[in-house]
Amino acid sequence: MASNGHPKPAPLECSQDMNEVQKVFDRFDSNHDGKISPEELSGVLEKLGSGVSPKEVCEIMEDIDTNKDGFINLQEFAGFCKGRDGDSADKELREAFELYDQDRNGLISAAELHLILTRLGEQCSVDDCAGMIKSFDTDGDGNVSFEEFRTMMAVKP
Repeated sequence: MASNGHPKPAPLECSQDMNEVQKVFDRFDSNHDGKISPEELSGVLEKLGSGVSPKEVCEIMEDIDTNKDGFINLQEFAGFCKGRDGDSADKELREAFELYDQDRNGLISAAELHLILTRLGEQCSVDDCAGMIKSFDTDGDGNVSFEEFRTMMAVKP
């Protein structure tokens, strides 16, 4: 445990590639000023269909904004991407999975992946998304389950 009572961040499991972190950060930083404001965070979460309340946005900001300047910089964002040990990391991974699982059936389909990526400004087809899913679809059902998603998120590019 860290001295502030929060679990100490674990090593980055998803991707240690700062270029990838920078790309995601840039999606949030819509005005390209090098920091994510509460409004920018709220906007991206809204596009993802998360339905986060203003109070929840404030709580997220408080958790990530370690220097307490009211914004999230790249270093803070990278630290957040590292996640946390144990239950907290699993909860965050579950929440990320649920953003993609639009119909709440416990699976991410190519159409759902395409919908979210399109909302985030990615240029890809449903067939492209089906290809992405196929590479992690261990049971061959054409979808990504939570366990397959966990595996996918642990793979380093």
